[in-house]
Amino acid sequence: MTIQDFATYIAGLPRVIVGAAALFRDAEGRVLLVEPNYREGWALPGGTVESDAGETPRQGARRETAEEIGLDVTLGPLLAVDWVPAGAERVRPPLVAYLYDGGVLDEERLKSIRLQEEELLSWRLVERADLAGLLPGELGRRVEAALDVLAHGGGTAELEDGHRVA
Repeated sequence: MTIQDFATYIAGLPRVIVGAAALFRDAEGRVLLVEPNYREGWALPGGTVESDAGETPRQGARRETAEEIGLDVTLGPLLAVDWVPAGAERVRPPLVAYLYDGGVLDEERLKSIRLQEEELLSWRLVERADLAGLLPGELGRRVEAALDVLAHGGGTAELEDGHRVA
């Protein structure tokens, strides 16, 4: 196979977006959510992994966290990895979402949060029971699975569209 043939082969392969986020909690177990200004609803600190620049999911989650909320922290274990199929409208290709343990933030760290105003409107701490109403669909299920990993162990949760793979 020539270099040109290989390049043509690679160009024809399917595309997948990679996202990565961090799950932060406070001492009471509430989850830190951020409110984006570019869409409705709430999210976790995180975003798209810049894989073309050689960034890994863990590096992307750390970079996005530092950019979005001003916290540059070493992330803990991978809590969940989620395959999210392409949207029904096929505007977005499939997505692989990585969710890392951001740890427990004390009062001092919480007070040091500085929002990236170009992307975020606000942040808040949310009880687990209230997450489903703020994080719809696969993101809410992903966060629930990650919280279960933190509570009960068992290693990284493998998910498809937010549902555990049997």
